[in-house]
Amino acid sequence: MKATGIVRRIDDLGRVVIPKEIRRILRIREGDPLEIYTNSSGEVILKKYSPINELGQFAGEYAETASSILGSTVIVSDTDQIVAVSGASKADYMDKKVDYELDKIIQSKNSIHQDEKVVVPILAHGDAIGSITILPKQDQNLGEVEFKAAEIGASFLARQMEH
Repeated sequence: MKATGIVRRIDDLGRVVIPKEIRRILRIREGDPLEIYTNSSGEVILKKYSPINELGQFAGEYAETASSILGSTVIVSDTDQIVAVSGASKADYMDKKVDYELDKIIQSKNSIHQDEKVVVPILAHGDAIGSITILPKQDQNLGEVEFKAAEIGASFLARQMEH
């Protein structure tokens, strides 16, 4: 990423405003958690926190299990990128950024159940922290079983975050 060269002052409460341009580029919204840490050269680093990354192993195991049982591609994402994939098109999705359409679904907190895809947001403490997407095998439609499998996975991952 290109350095922006923006200077901000710390106020009397120790706050600093992250410029709108940077928030837009990094998709940081009001209420998003940020990790704050320093490196060995004394720099302060802000990083968007991904609770789903904390559950990377659970997310991966869920994706593998659901994919093997359903025969579909199963994708787990946080609000920024894909964190786990299992199925025929794993290489097409892993570590890719969440696109505008998926981001909109996650932020709406509403599930999508269509013949060609199922998307269920993962909600922890009322906040959208990611999603589970199920895509069908070639020439097949998705039904209620795939939708319920995505709901179970989203609920399971959310409960792991809440404990």
